[in-house]
Amino acid sequence: MSVTNTERNGGRWDAIIIGGGHNGLACAAYLAKAGRRVKVLERRHVLGGAAVSEEVYPGFTFSVCSYVVSLLRPQIIRDLELPKHGLEILPLECAFTPQLEGPGLVRWPDAAKTRAEIARLSKKDADVYPQFGRAMGRMGRLVKPIIDDPPPDPTSFDPRELLKLKKLGDLVRGLSETELVRFVKMMTMSSADFLDEWFESDVLKAPMAVSGIIGTYLGVRSPGTAYVLLHHYMGEIDGAFRAWGFSRGGTGQISLSIARAAEAYGADIEVNAGVERVKVKDGRATGVVLTDGRELDAKAVISGVDPRLTFFGLVGKEHLPGELVSHLDRYKLRGSSGKVNLALDRLPEFTCRPGNGLHIKGDIAIAPSIDYLERAYDEAKYGAFSRRPYLNVVIPSLTDPTVAPPGKHVMSIFVQYAPYHLKEGAADWPNQRDAFGDAVVDTLAEYAPGLKESILYRQVLTPWDLEKDFGLTEGNIFHGELSLEQLFFLRPAPGWARYRTPVRGLWMCGSGTHPGGGIMGAPGKLAAERMLKERAV
Repeated sequence: MSVTNTERNGGRWDAIIIGGGHNGLACAAYLAKAGRRVKVLERRHVLGGAAVSEEVYPGFTFSVCSYVVSLLRPQIIRDLELPKHGLEILPLECAFTPQLEGPGLVRWPDAAKTRAEIARLSKKDADVYPQFGRAMGRMGRLVKPIIDDPPPDPTSFDPRELLKLKKLGDLVRGLSETELVRFVKMMTMSSADFLDEWFESDVLKAPMAVSGIIGTYLGVRSPGTAYVLLHHYMGEIDGAFRAWGFSRGGTGQISLSIARAAEAYGADIEVNAGVERVKVKDGRATGVVLTDGRELDAKAVISGVDPRLTFFGLVGKEHLPGELVSHLDRYKLRGSSGKVNLALDRLPEFTCRPGNGLHIKGDIAIAPSIDYLERAYDEAKYGAFSRRPYLNVVIPSLTDPTVAPPGKHVMSIFVQYAPYHLKEGAADWPNQRDAFGDAVVDTLAEYAPGLKESILYRQVLTPWDLEKDFGLTEGNIFHGELSLEQLFFLRPAPGWARYRTPVRGLWMCGSGTHPGGGIMGAPGKLAAERMLKERAV
């Protein structure tokens, strides 16, 4: 794609979007499709934000941060005709949990094979597993209308808002008594305790429980993580519920396909264009000042970066009401994740399940037990990275050979826990980066002993790196924790959860707004639709 830097209308825009992440680009595409003059400003040399692909090592394309797609809204794919602009999703069908003793566990795309795998551990669990899937599907479909629409304002007497609240009430009233109890439990319980009510095998429960802790500074036994499990369970690809996959060419191709769509509708996108601050006059955002000194004016400014950086970094507390400042001072970011990307000269082989079969073409979770996961959290609670962390591993080159040279492979390792707030201070992360990377590789090598000798290159990203390089405050991959007090009409703050901000003409469209994080594009789409509806652009 061509990324331009022309000022085609004398420097005056209908909308300037800060940040070329996938949500900012989605917002730009919808606004441009509606005929608005849109400018996107990205401070890095490449588009995508945390949904980015880069050739960090010659011949190897890393999905540097985000690495799988599941939540990308199908209507966005359709509305923006993303396949026409290069988007191709390759299904990720297996889930493999290696063990140091025994054959481990594989959940296959074939239901009968999965049932037989689980029956080795527990006949009861094998019988319950499909029932659990149906129950989660029902819960997911209850939440789907919530994540695909702006949150209602529960304090409003506007008939339109009251109607939205009534529709939500109707959804809940449509649940059976059993489903209602289950829904309340999902909103309040820990992921481990919730799964305890269904299953007895620790080997099965552990890799299922981790969906409740990804990107949160909580443990699998922390209340509230059952909802986060549901949030990650709602994956869709082409309407297929609970489907996950890779983007051909790396995760950045999702962002680039949205960017191409935005450009096709007339949006202007500029990289190497950092924003120093938002210009505010008489309580209204009038444009932006770039780090190179340029000033651009616009009817509306839309921030795709996180709430803390938007309000405290680009706007300034002096332009904000005190109540919002107080709330944002308490807004929980608390990055707890890291990432290790490897270029390999051969495939790893797992001792518990030798061979390079279908089991390693999907999701590989180092999560041998609930206690293992909770001990990893215990270290993080006291300001240290986990020496034996939870790892989520994928080898995208097995499914998409374009990301590595022939016979070579890319390995992507998501790591929990890596707390931003070390006991020595966040600034000490550069001193601990190598030790953190070593802990990750050492842990994985226990299960795949030849791994270390196959590594050609290693990229280690700590929460400090995620903040410095990608603009994620405190390294939080979701622009704020997905805890219940920071969701729905409370995200990012009570009274300011529908993309508008107290600074007139300033809007938000990033993951720090409803419905939250993940590569879904919904915040960008919903923000654009809201602005168009209110004729803000």
